[in-house]
Amino acid sequence: MRKVGIVLDKLYVDHDNGFGHPESQERLLAIIDMMKHTGLLDEVSKIAPRDASKEEITLVHTPEHYDRMASTKGKPKVFLDADTSTCPVSFDAAVRAAGGMLSSIDSVLAGEVDRAFPLVRPPGHHAEADRPMGFCLFNNAAVGGAYLTEVKGFERVLIVDWDLHHGNGTQHMFYDTSKVLYFSTHQYPYYPGTGGPSETGNGEGKGYTVNVPLPPGMGDNEYIKIFNEILGPVIDQYKPEFILVSAGFDTFYDDPLGGMKVTPEGFAKMTRFLTDAADKYSGGKIVFILEGGYNLDGLWISTKEVLEELLDKKRSSYDSPQEPTGADLIIDRVKKDYSAHWEF
Repeated sequence: MRKVGIVLDKLYVDHDNGFGHPESQERLLAIIDMMKHTGLLDEVSKIAPRDASKEEITLVHTPEHYDRMASTKGKPKVFLDADTSTCPVSFDAAVRAAGGMLSSIDSVLAGEVDRAFPLVRPPGHHAEADRPMGFCLFNNAAVGGAYLTEVKGFERVLIVDWDLHHGNGTQHMFYDTSKVLYFSTHQYPYYPGTGGPSETGNGEGKGYTVNVPLPPGMGDNEYIKIFNEILGPVIDQYKPEFILVSAGFDTFYDDPLGGMKVTPEGFAKMTRFLTDAADKYSGGKIVFILEGGYNLDGLWISTKEVLEELLDKKRSSYDSPQEPTGADLIIDRVKKDYSAHWEF
């Protein structure tokens, strides 16, 4: 069984978006309840989170953005946009959420754990370099990607984002570089409106942003076929040295904010696909980080499936379905769009 590290911290629960907000403390409490109920809490290793420094966060964010978020500390309520607000401890939670990613990366690099899944709030992938957005204050996955390339010297980092919503912030932060390849499956057109087929990167980053925009209704078969036929060949050619996963669970079939049909078994299959890729190319180095997911029952069972795969308690098959899927035309179009950059 693999040694899997998790990060938990009281600040992640204390961050409060207000009554009725979908990104609530209950999301994390549901996952903790699952780990206690199933005994998984005793099977994982606890990684102590740390606070990301201003220097680490400003690898991807502007100093002005950092200072603006810091200015909310201790204030009862600050509305940052229509969806995003802070409470007195939100800045502290956001700094520790980014730090949870960094402490997980450090633990994997040190060989203390084989894989990690920091269970953090607030989420991150919508946060832009200069502004908060979509429940996100700092971009945790992007801070991790920049830390690996700019501090640890990695040349090829893969970020896979299977959240229902496109990770606009992550895409934009690495749009001009080949050191971080950003791959996203997402419902489109939908919030935040980015991630269209023409968005493929710029300059040295051309071809290193791979978007697979999808209509509602896509389920396990579609996602697995996309992973096998698009992501797989890209990974084989890119040969990532480290893999980060923006693990959003709002593609769950009954999520209130989405229209996808992924089951818990589908999340398990995607997890196994990525851990096998990490074993093949990255020496097993892979870190998942929590993004969206707003059905509490869905979070409970789906994160269970992911953790069991990470622990190697089970090994799901991710063979492509033989029958046609609702994504076949999209797969063909994406292959054509990226044929100048990747062989499929």
